Amino acid sequence: MILLETQNRIISDTLTYKFECAVAGSKPESIDSTIADFDGVLYHISNPNGDKSKVMVSISLKFYKDLENHGAKELLDRVYGCYLTSPESGHSVSLLYDLSNIPKDHAKIVADAASLKRNCFASVFEEYFEAQVQGKQVKRAVVNYRDDETMYVEAKKDRVTVIFSTVFKDDSDIIFGKVFMQEFKEGRRASASAPQVLFTHKEPPLELKGQDAAVGDNIGYITFVLNTRHTNPANRDNTIDLIHTFRNYLHYHIKCSKAYIHTRMRAKTSDFLKVLNRARPDQAVKEKKTMSGRSF
Repeated sequence: MILLETQNRIISDTLTYKFECAVAGSKPESIDSTIADFDGVLYHISNPNGDKSKVMVSISLKFYKDLENHGAKELLDRVYGCYLTSPESGHSVSLLYDLSNIPKDHAKIVADAASLKRNCFASVFEEYFEAQVQGKQVKRAVVNYRDDETMYVEAKKDRVTVIFSTVFKDDSDIIFGKVFMQEFKEGRRASASAPQVLFTHKEPPLELKGQDAAVGDNIGYITFVLNTRHTNPANRDNTIDLIHTFRNYLHYHIKCSKAYIHTRMRAKTSDFLKVLNRARPDQAVKEKKTMSGRSF
């Protein structure tokens, strides 16, 4: 299966081009682009106040306030430092780059900028991973990362529990989703290091009892139980990379599977029609006539 990239490819390619041109001494060009990402996230790359020598990268997250409650500002300040600036109007976070002061080795700067969404998400995971390592009890985090979907994170002494609620738009998506979740549950047999994965349909898991959790025929809940091997400092970055994209990973592969099945069905239908056409008796029976012109 394909793992979704944690970095935004358009941001990465655009900044790489801009920085390479700047290092080469080329004349800077204007830019004003809006880029859509998963979860209703929007990026905006522009020249602030029309100054072509500067490039601003801004991100708009509807759920940024939820992340602020879990140290998003502190984490971003640690990662981006002097590149962090006052947010552009209508956006949550902005980064500002001076093209006249870009180092030749700018790969890490580009990678960090392209990981802006990931790093915003990381704050809530880092807080609860650290709480689990220290054995602290922390109030459950509730992040409304989509209009109708929510992520819950809770830390206990021996594990961190991450629960995603997700909406299946079609009845067939529920069937595909259950198949995928079964494969994830079976994954622990193949790898002892894999986290435990649980799936519930229609009703929220017991951990959310008393919460205002959504219920319904098209609602699913995916629970990851992360133990110390997943939350320790050596592995937590990889865990964050994988888990924060899980919801989009799931729905992406559901749609890919449906498209693949439809393609196979169309191909098989075409093959059946060819067989039927070859097996059909000749409908054009040749007409016979007598010498006088009468047909029989």
